[in-house]
Amino acid sequence: MWGDPVVVQFIGGRPFTEEEVWARMLRYAGHWSWLGYGYWAIELKSTGELIGELGFADYKRDVHPPLDGMPELGWVLATQAHGQGFATEAVASALAWGDAQFGAGRTVCMIHPENVASIRVAMKAGYEEWQRGSYKGSPAIIYRR
Repeated sequence: MWGDPVVVQFIGGRPFTEEEVWARMLRYAGHWSWLGYGYWAIELKSTGELIGELGFADYKRDVHPPLDGMPELGWVLATQAHGQGFATEAVASALAWGDAQFGAGRTVCMIHPENVASIRVAMKAGYEEWQRGSYKGSPAIIYRR
């Protein structure tokens, strides 16, 4: 999934190497161990096929104002799962878990302005645009809920 140019078009813009994917997986595990939250796999119930991942993270991103204290929700789906409502369903489930876990605290998500599909998912989930800027040389919109 992370090697698919369509999937990463708005997430860094280039396919990830095996080393980068491995570092990502270790980072996910570290979130659960250290912070008590992190990412989940998204699987098709009917087949068990991995079609994506989503969850909350604290990446200590170099953005202003800082996102300190606001878990960042992120999601990614394999190309074959695009446009079928899986992201909306998965985000709703993650937010239900997050609301129970984080209480009334805010969460954020960062989305490339051309990623219309993810912006739609965020808006349906109750996120509102908070700030615009750039992250690692790419334009970004930070949404807050």
